[in-house]
Amino acid sequence: MDKCKQCGRVLTNDEIGLHKKLFNRGATSFYCIKCCSDYLEVSEKRLKEKIDEFKKMGCTLFQQ
Repeated sequence: MDKCKQCGRVLTNDEIGLHKKLFNRGATSFYCIKCCSDYLEVSEKRLKEKIDEFKKMGCTLFQQ
């Protein structure tokens, strides 16, 4: 069970996939969506929209 490297919250598969897509595919530590939002200075809503876009594109980082 992975936890956010910033706040320690348990992560979802989508949050792990988003971190890998945006930062580093080989990452072993990850940001939750809130900490990622703060770090990138974008809204959580926008990041959730990007997750949906990546899923629709068939990105394998978001498969369950």
